[in-house]
Amino acid sequence: MIRLPAEWEEQEFVQLTFPHIDTDWAEYLDEAVDTFVTIVKTIAHYQKVLVVSKNLQYIKSKFPKKKNISFIMIDSNDTWSRDFGGITIQQNDELKVLDFSFNAWGKKFPYDKDNQITQKLKLKGFFKNYAKVQTLPFVLEGGAIESNGEGVLLTTTACLMEQNRNPKLSKSAIEKKLIQFFGLKKVLWLDYGYLEGDDTDSHIDTLARFVSSDTIVYQSCNDTKDQHYEELQKMEEQLKSFKQPNGKPFKLIPLPWIEPKYFDGERLPATYANFLIINGAVLVPTYNDKNDQKALKVIKNLYAKREVVGVDCSVLIRQHGSLHCVTMQYPRSIR
Repeated sequence: MIRLPAEWEEQEFVQLTFPHIDTDWAEYLDEAVDTFVTIVKTIAHYQKVLVVSKNLQYIKSKFPKKKNISFIMIDSNDTWSRDFGGITIQQNDELKVLDFSFNAWGKKFPYDKDNQITQKLKLKGFFKNYAKVQTLPFVLEGGAIESNGEGVLLTTTACLMEQNRNPKLSKSAIEKKLIQFFGLKKVLWLDYGYLEGDDTDSHIDTLARFVSSDTIVYQSCNDTKDQHYEELQKMEEQLKSFKQPNGKPFKLIPLPWIEPKYFDGERLPATYANFLIINGAVLVPTYNDKNDQKALKVIKNLYAKREVVGVDCSVLIRQHGSLHCVTMQYPRSIR
């Protein structure tokens, strides 16, 4: 039996890969590092964190208290651990890390170093509690898929059918691969939804997320004058049409809209859907927006037994991602 765990299941650790001077963060590196430090410290309050960094001594100096934090020196092209990190499956009574190919969202940016990080972590013993790390010649990013933990996968057509990822495979062939990799009962393809400034071709974790096996939260838009309005309305209608394996519709909960955010004249892909679920808490990206507190309340209503913590991600969206994008969780070993 193969199963793709849901994010809300118990975790061993969360991985982050820090920005450095040779990344696109260089222009505002100190601000970016400060945001990453805040995320690590927040996670470490609840569970273990793995910090990957090119400049290890400098980054270590940012953490006077190192409880629950491990550090490893590995070079990187960028910082998006969600997309080049390993994706963990449960196979019978063991956990196995799948190391999919990463090509920077269809060869948009350099990716040679990022694509090696999971294997380097394996060689350095960071997956000793997992049965195996398996490398697969299939391009797939963690931000492109959402699991409900019970055999349903949510993804977007725009991302998985983008021509530079797996160009020789049809939609049906990709779906068969996903079913094989993750032991799925059903793949839900979302055909609508995007955010201006997003480099990922509409990653699902910017648009719609499972919060339980039968409930999806999604980024809504109530501003009829906004360029996203029509597309996100269509996304909402399609989400309403999706059925669980038992034939029932999913419960749907909208997240409030965020006023347009800009940096250097460019609109940025701010979304509340890019939250991270960890042991005992949910970290929610905020953007100094009037709806930040409303978004936190929506998530708190869903996770009454977890603390809900807002993290200012205004800097992260300058590089077109947010909180979930810079993190990757690894489920707790069941061996």
